[in-house]
Amino acid sequence: MLAAAALSCGFGAAAQNAVLYGLLDASGSRVKPVGGQAQWRLDSGNLQRSFIGVRGGDDLGGGLRAVYRLESYLRVDSGAAGRADGDPFWAREASVGLSGAFGTTVLGRVPTPLWSATIAFNPFGESIGFSPSIRQYFGGTVLGDTHWNNAMAYANNRGDALRVHLAANADESTAGGSNGHNLGANVSYITGPFALSVVGERVRNSAQGLPAGFEHQSVLQAGVTYDFKFLRVYGQAGRIKTDAAQDTRTTMYQLGAAVPIGTSLILVAYGRSHLSTATLANTDRTTSIGYDYFLSKNTDVYVAALHENLTFVPSGYAFAGGLRLRF
Repeated sequence: MLAAAALSCGFGAAAQNAVLYGLLDASGSRVKPVGGQAQWRLDSGNLQRSFIGVRGGDDLGGGLRAVYRLESYLRVDSGAAGRADGDPFWAREASVGLSGAFGTTVLGRVPTPLWSATIAFNPFGESIGFSPSIRQYFGGTVLGDTHWNNAMAYANNRGDALRVHLAANADESTAGGSNGHNLGANVSYITGPFALSVVGERVRNSAQGLPAGFEHQSVLQAGVTYDFKFLRVYGQAGRIKTDAAQDTRTTMYQLGAAVPIGTSLILVAYGRSHLSTATLANTDRTTSIGYDYFLSKNTDVYVAALHENLTFVPSGYAFAGGLRLRF
């Protein structure tokens, strides 16, 4: 205890800081899932998942800094934590590491390179309600969740034109079907109005369960965006191969745009996903449109609509109007 007090006096508690922040998104919606029944709902996180977080660090001197981040998803409609029941409390991120001229390296539960690239290269970002890319990649096709447990990640500094994001996790699963570590890498080139991204992942374990006979899943995705000032365009193309008792191959592409009008944005996106196995093939086509009006830097209101068509299944739709607040 005396040693801790001495250290506190010697280095100073003022070197540390902590910031509380988050985002709340709530909307009224009418939703009809493909093959399901229409329902009026009050939803949380339609345009962006609601969450609360705390981040901070400790200045170690010489440009080196210890950093941490803790972020928890929450459901505004019910007050429950997580995206759904069973989610870990700090599901959005729980990490600690070092940051400096070399970039940032963290340990813990971290976003995957594929997740980070997918939300950056589509106009609806991480919207599970209205982004075709998010729904088609992370609605059950990609294994291993959007964040990996027991992981280490590295990213170079944001000011660099050539950006690198690497991640790997330790296989600590006791369940059957796990076959080793997950690996992911994303390389992006960002200059002026243009950005290009190529990301690859190899998934061998998942905290969310794996299909029978699972060996591994490989994912390859490319994304591009260009800002014409009056219009920002987005494009993504990807391929997912899952080797299991029933092998699957899925190809995906997405086209989208964001049009600024004063303090508002018009968002449009179209995504196509084609899955094939030895005995089956089906195609998912999803079209979304939205209008987002900013009341201030931190508060916006939105309306959005989606139509989804899946082979052999009655089509679905969704529309919503809501409010998003950052703090």
